[in-house]
Amino acid sequence: MKFEGSRAVITGAASGLGHAVAERVAGAGGQVVMLDINEEQGERAAAALGNARFERVDVSVEQEVNDAVKRAAETMGGIDLAVNCAGIIGAARVLGRNAPMDGAFFAKVIGINLIGSFFVAKAAADAMQHNEPKEEGERGLIVNTASVAAYEGQIGQAAYAASKGGVVSMTLPIARELARLGIRVMTIAPGIFMTPMMAGLPEGVQKSLGEQVPFPSRLGRPEEFADLVAYVCGNVMLNGETIRLDGAIRMQPK
Repeated sequence: MKFEGSRAVITGAASGLGHAVAERVAGAGGQVVMLDINEEQGERAAAALGNARFERVDVSVEQEVNDAVKRAAETMGGIDLAVNCAGIIGAARVLGRNAPMDGAFFAKVIGINLIGSFFVAKAAADAMQHNEPKEEGERGLIVNTASVAAYEGQIGQAAYAASKGGVVSMTLPIARELARLGIRVMTIAPGIFMTPMMAGLPEGVQKSLGEQVPFPSRLGRPEEFADLVAYVCGNVMLNGETIRLDGAIRMQPK
């Protein structure tokens, strides 16, 4: 499968990693439906790309996801590619300065990062199973986004690390289940990337974070994430695996 001519649903596509993938797919002549909770930014991003349409969706709400993916499949005549980039950081200590972590906070992070990714994956797979098989019987590809925090969660990342660890853990069983349909499932675990959240930090902090990366000693670029999604898309042998995209960084406790 290639980006050219693909029909893609991308979450978190209004900015950051998701937007970089949407830009790459649209630039290759593919169709894109961009899902995000940020309506103003999403509409603006879709208009700039041209060959894209935006829908406001809260990925933690199952019915919203089901409806949006169904409309996307109807509009594009099917879905070949689904990329999960929607997520929140969710930094909080288990035993905070004033009180223990609120359970609702933990549940919110899990609900968006993990359960939201699952909702999108299953809705996309439901649409993909009806595609005519391409070369080697492939009908579709689902790419999830985890994080190096799934492996080296820092202090304050209990909720975030748990959510991303769940994304990693569900990759193989879903890939195994969907193999009979010719649908691949992959996950990318980025390190420290230049996202809108990072861009809001002081330049000195950005530089310090980048220097923690062994090589190249800088923050990752969203287009490098999109490059990897494109490669995964084109290599049908990649299935059921998580790829770290992190410049060899291993996060310290804090």
